[in-house]
Amino acid sequence: MTQADFVVVANRLPVDHVTHASGEDGWRRSPGGLVTALEPVMRDTEGAWVGWAGRADLDVEPFEFEGTHLVPIRLSAEEVENYYEGFSNDTIWPLYHDVIAAPRYRRVWWESYVRVNRRFAEAAADAAADGGTVWVQDYQLQLVPQMLRDLRPDLTIGYFHHIPFPAYGLYSQLPWRRQVLDGLLGADVIGFQRVADAGNFARAVRRVHHYNTKATGITVPQADGTSRSALAKAFPISIDAESYVELARRPDIQARAAEIRESLGNPKKILLGVDRLDYTKGIRHRIKAFGELLEDGRINVGDVTLVQVASPSRERVESYVTLRDEIELSVGRINGEFDTMDHTAIRYLHQSYPREEMVALYLAADVMLVTALRDGMNLVAKEYVAARSDNRGVLVLSEFAGAADELASAVRINPHDIGGMKDAIVRAIEMPTAEQGRRMRALRRKVLENDVAKWSQSFLDALEVARRSKRAQVSA
Repeated sequence: MTQADFVVVANRLPVDHVTHASGEDGWRRSPGGLVTALEPVMRDTEGAWVGWAGRADLDVEPFEFEGTHLVPIRLSAEEVENYYEGFSNDTIWPLYHDVIAAPRYRRVWWESYVRVNRRFAEAAADAAADGGTVWVQDYQLQLVPQMLRDLRPDLTIGYFHHIPFPAYGLYSQLPWRRQVLDGLLGADVIGFQRVADAGNFARAVRRVHHYNTKATGITVPQADGTSRSALAKAFPISIDAESYVELARRPDIQARAAEIRESLGNPKKILLGVDRLDYTKGIRHRIKAFGELLEDGRINVGDVTLVQVASPSRERVESYVTLRDEIELSVGRINGEFDTMDHTAIRYLHQSYPREEMVALYLAADVMLVTALRDGMNLVAKEYVAARSDNRGVLVLSEFAGAADELASAVRINPHDIGGMKDAIVRAIEMPTAEQGRRMRALRRKVLENDVAKWSQSFLDALEVARRSKRAQVSA
């Protein structure tokens, strides 16, 4: 088997399985920031990527794709239900997002999570060359770092946590809190989106294990009586900003933005929300605030339209089915009450769109509403900013999104405060052009300077420091 000096372990492979018109099966590169960020690294190092192929019971041998060695992990339909839909998305996801929805704790889910994590760890151990580096991604694989360390102590191991890490009062509810912390502490570098998340993790380690934590370093005792240091700190993720700048400059996309405005009846202001259909995104709160503004007469449907893109998500999970029903009921009620023959209050779109169409929407929108109740980062906020080369538009941003730490020039809101959100929306609608430009220029500086390449490089630099430290200890 081909062994690589650099291995990524993620729930999904960086490719999607497709069936061509000819009937032949094939693969295409997945969209997404992580794939974009790591593509040059994988190519330069001839790296390997371990992940699920995205379809239950699909048996695929390892294969090469555009310079990367791909190692597919097979998941049965039962494992998809228990490990992925169950423990990952019905236990960890709601718990780590401040229990906006109630997490469910089922032992059969946990047992499946352990088995699947071990399968990923074993595949990564086989794929990594002697003294190699492995970077594990996200909450579906929190046990992999320690499992991998047990199998291959020669490896340098990184882990990046893409979602929030909760305060200990919430985390302590997890029946397997000790095992998950042990899993994460198997990594040499543990990355989080926000400084607060890294702090929550360190506090959980102190409360559960009583390990010594200083600054970003955690002292982890070893079975042989020695100890090692694990780095736990914030590495805020970002986007391929330049690609959005280039798309926004294309005449066809600018023309499409004008078409979108015309199709909506050329309102004075277009408000835009773009989210996965998820209870963490605050879509219900946003729609409630907009509906109340119409009821109060502070805005009218001829002047202001809300476009809400809600891409399908986890449609077999009960809480997501309920959320979709609630949102569509609210949209129908508001439109029924306020629509005219010429104008629609809310244009609701329960579908996904290619990046080109999204950039056209960003250019068409006067106000971007990011009202997440809890979010690791929220890259939509950064995408909107990157696309606005014209230095126009207003970003209304929840203080509970990770992006709020960096994007200080946005109009910040507490999405639980509906009255405050309504005032912020009106302020954004009425914001003078000069203030828009001043705020957007500051936002764009942040996004363009701290792009996804800088994010991945900063994490890889930390891993390299850990690798050299490990080599120095061995040689000593």
